[in-house]
Amino acid sequence: MILRLRPKDGNPHLITLTQAQDRLERSLQEELRGTRSELAHNLTKIMELEASQLAALRQEIARFGQGNDQKMEQLRETVDRKLRDLQTDNAARLEQIRKTVDDKLHETLEKRLGESFKLVGDRLEQVQAGLGEMRALAAGVGDLKRVLVNVKNRGTWGEVQLISIIQDLLAPHQYELNAAMQPGSQERVEVAIRLPGSAGSAGSAGSAGTAGSAGEGIKDRPVLLPIDAKFPKEDYERLVSARENGDSLASEEAGKLLERRLKISAKDIYEKYIHPPYTTDFGILFLPSEGLFAEILSRPGLAESLQREFRVVIAGPTTLAAMINSLQMGFRTLAVEQRTTEVWRTLSLVKTEFEKFGALLDKTRKKLQEAADTVDLADKKSRTIQGKLKKAEQLQEPERVTQALPGLPDFGSAD
Repeated sequence: MILRLRPKDGNPHLITLTQAQDRLERSLQEELRGTRSELAHNLTKIMELEASQLAALRQEIARFGQGNDQKMEQLRETVDRKLRDLQTDNAARLEQIRKTVDDKLHETLEKRLGESFKLVGDRLEQVQAGLGEMRALAAGVGDLKRVLVNVKNRGTWGEVQLISIIQDLLAPHQYELNAAMQPGSQERVEVAIRLPGSAGSAGSAGSAGTAGSAGEGIKDRPVLLPIDAKFPKEDYERLVSARENGDSLASEEAGKLLERRLKISAKDIYEKYIHPPYTTDFGILFLPSEGLFAEILSRPGLAESLQREFRVVIAGPTTLAAMINSLQMGFRTLAVEQRTTEVWRTLSLVKTEFEKFGALLDKTRKKLQEAADTVDLADKKSRTIQGKLKKAEQLQEPERVTQALPGLPDFGSAD
């Protein structure tokens, strides 16, 4: 954009500049028109040249396209033929592979199905056997439940469990079954453990036929530790059921009934089976259920009250086993002490006999020394006698020869 100067107030310099600017503008416009015409002429030539070249290129492309079409047709026919051959070969191979795969699949499927059916059959047999065992177990549980409903049978079951524990842990001479706690008593405890008695202790009365004669001392008998089995199943189940139902009042009432039942059982043991000096001054109340034993111990002051009032200790299966093991250690310690006394007594006798043996050995050594001296003297005498005999033989030999051959010269003389 050309800025035109407008003359103002007829200033000659500005008029001159304006005229020069007009001339310059006209000159530039003429040059621009010439340049445009030249550019248009050049563009026309370039376009004509490009058009001719494009036409030549089109002709060349057409010729190349025709050659390519022929080559592509030949290539397409070759590829089609190769593809048909490849398809035919692949079809044959695929058919062979399909037959092989079908055979393998059929064989494998039959084998796997046979193994699976056999495995399923074995599992079904095992399940059937397990169901039979479950039925037998259910029947056994029902029988056990029916047994435990009866109070007498339930007591017998607790007694059997108690006897089983005792027999597993003690030797036959260390316990007694159905033992009378004192002479002439008709009350018999289920199990009594024989504890070693001392000179001032009392022993058991033994069984009815083994009470012993009047001359037999009490100090020679062991002291019995009574153990009685109790199983208040109904009271315990009533307590557990009340707790599961969330009935606090029923739970408290059932707990009181259970405590009352335990106190009655402990009193029964105290009155029937604890009779010092024939027995220990305490007894054991055996509970065959660990759950029941834990419940009794969890009730505040109940176990201590039974021990303080009735001299009865509560024991479950595990606790009773621990008690018996402790008693076993006492038995072993006592046996070791008894054996130690016997050993010391034997050592004293051996010491006395050994002193006698030492004196006898001294006498024997003296006799042997005398015999050795006598043998040495006899040996010396023997050597002396042998020397004299040799001399006698040398002196008698010429004389014997002369007597045997008379008339011969005497060769034995020095001449």
